[in-house]
Amino acid sequence: MQGSVLAFVVVLGLALVSMAAYAVAGRRVDADAERKGAQFALGAGNFLVHWFMWVLGPLDRLALRAGWGPDVFNVAGLVCGAVSGVLIALGHLEAGGWAIAAGGVCDIMDGRVARATKVDSKYGKFIDSTLDRFVEVFALLGFAVFLRRTPYGSAIAAAAMAGSLLVSYTRARGESLGVLCKEGLMQRAERLVLTILSCWLDRMVAARWGLPLGSLSTWILALIAAGTFVTAAHRTVWISRRLRQPQP
Repeated sequence: MQGSVLAFVVVLGLALVSMAAYAVAGRRVDADAERKGAQFALGAGNFLVHWFMWVLGPLDRLALRAGWGPDVFNVAGLVCGAVSGVLIALGHLEAGGWAIAAGGVCDIMDGRVARATKVDSKYGKFIDSTLDRFVEVFALLGFAVFLRRTPYGSAIAAAAMAGSLLVSYTRARGESLGVLCKEGLMQRAERLVLTILSCWLDRMVAARWGLPLGSLSTWILALIAAGTFVTAAHRTVWISRRLRQPQP
């Protein structure tokens, strides 16, 4: 318990220090993230997007020098996702959170490397988005197993999984019909951050407030479930309206 608290405090401290350094350095906008239209929390957290890309700069340069292709990060991300699911299912939440975070970094890096080396393709986009779904399902299946002894825990984890897949499906189906839709708050980045925080903070919250282990994870997964269903419904309406408009 004390070790997990210390690790979280250290990580938070390093993040805050690096944010200050990034701000002092001029808050450089990441060109790749800007071209991709990456955003967080409907744009309110875009400072965090460009800061994180700045933090990943050394890994960017290392990957390019080493000649690592996008598939290296695709495979690494898939492995991290599978490991996170096993760790969470076994109750090793903090380690599971780190595995999810590592998988998230791999998810970012595969696209950045592909675009930087001019090898981005339809194959890459398909593999990237499909493996993202596998990774997310692995983690949420882990939660379903971990929360099986808590009231409604597994059902809430299943709802979060279903909602997450619906958000992705509505976008993919809309794009297949010629309508690009990135609308809605509970997108992959937001879900990823919330899931990681639930892993890192669950044990601390349980000890501090005398709650059963898994309480915070259940609340956060309920938030993800509600947010994803609202986002999926919003996208369904948004895309439907545009498909019903007269085509030129």
